[in-house]
Amino acid sequence: MAVKVTKFGGSSLASAEQILKMKKIVEADEARKFVVPSAPGKRFKDDVKVTDLLYSLHDAASHFEETEEIYRQIVRRYTDIRDELGLSIKIEDYLEKVYEDIKTGANEDYAASRGEYLNGLLIADLLGYDFIDAADVIFFDENGGYDAKKTLSILPGALKLHERAVVPGFYGSLPNGKIRTFSRGGSDITGSIVARAANADLYENWTDVSGFMMADPRIVEDPKKIDVVTYRELRELAYMGATVLHEDSIFPVLEAAIPINVKNTNDPENSGTMIIPAVEGRGEADGITGIAGKKNFTVITIEKDGMNTEIGFGRKVLTCLEKFGLSFEHMPTSIDTISIVVADVRIRHCIEELIDEIHAVCQPDSVEVSSNMAIIATVGRGMIRQVGVSAKLFAALADSHVNVRMIDQGSSEINIIVGVENDDFEKAVKAIYNALV
Repeated sequence: MAVKVTKFGGSSLASAEQILKMKKIVEADEARKFVVPSAPGKRFKDDVKVTDLLYSLHDAASHFEETEEIYRQIVRRYTDIRDELGLSIKIEDYLEKVYEDIKTGANEDYAASRGEYLNGLLIADLLGYDFIDAADVIFFDENGGYDAKKTLSILPGALKLHERAVVPGFYGSLPNGKIRTFSRGGSDITGSIVARAANADLYENWTDVSGFMMADPRIVEDPKKIDVVTYRELRELAYMGATVLHEDSIFPVLEAAIPINVKNTNDPENSGTMIIPAVEGRGEADGITGIAGKKNFTVITIEKDGMNTEIGFGRKVLTCLEKFGLSFEHMPTSIDTISIVVADVRIRHCIEELIDEIHAVCQPDSVEVSSNMAIIATVGRGMIRQVGVSAKLFAALADSHVNVRMIDQGSSEINIIVGVENDDFEKAVKAIYNALV
């Protein structure tokens, strides 16, 4: 029998009403054996996510401030859900244990992870599924990185002991037993890890949108949906700002070639977006898959005559970045120049020291720093086979009076990247979408 792992996001589990939608979806397919829940998200625009309440509770406790009101808000969220669902689980006992742990010094990751933990208990009770604490089956190493080897040596066996189970998302445990979380949105990663361990036929990621759109709907009105996207394309789009799915959630299922279906809890009949390892036999009609981007980057342009003949010059530049713990986004080059694109948030604390280091190590003729840049990636597996894609893209930007500050194309040739002024970002995305889609 087929096995499906279903992950539900915070908006899909924000209230008893939403959780009942989840229950209907799970029970509609016998293959949905493992459920990975997030913590309850926002029920309405000005609501507060449970995870944020838990962060606030930990912060207040750490500073010996008043915690009772924050704790009461958390209790109300869970008891309201429990009571509206007609469950009998004494969730107050678990809440009290969490509260005592936080007041007596539990780490921030522990506090944040309890949103998924507590929601998992409620959902397991509602579905009649077993509950598996993620701390017992998902592991991090001493440096806080995900320990795939240990996890995949234990989790598959644990899943086989349960015909159906709920595994809370977002967290696992360190070698010393303390709780460690993934980055925000990390329940996507947990779902992917469980799918890999279960050797699932499909990993379903249920959220509040019907899959990936070809552009941000906050910028482009009513963009088309992406029906099928490859892992490689998704990585490009997710990294550049498409936020439906956590970018790192691809890796656990990639090796096992498990497809991912992103679907809408509020519109379960919609086919959503299917993410697959590769698309075989696609024709030239397949061009643009999606357009995504981010603001606030700095470009460091280094110029030196004869750079192309100086062995090790690129290594020297990257050594300078490494000294300050910096990673780069892109690195377009020419014969005598190399440009390094770095996120503002990473570089703002050390920009002057970095420039001094580049001068000392690389002996350049000049170093120019330009900030206030946005990066837009146009991604598509079929672009390499289509004549005129670049011409249409740059003509559209010119017609919209958008100045292009940087051009870069990935070596895989599935993307074209342009840098524009932050103020031109939205205008540029609309222009590219209207020209190519």
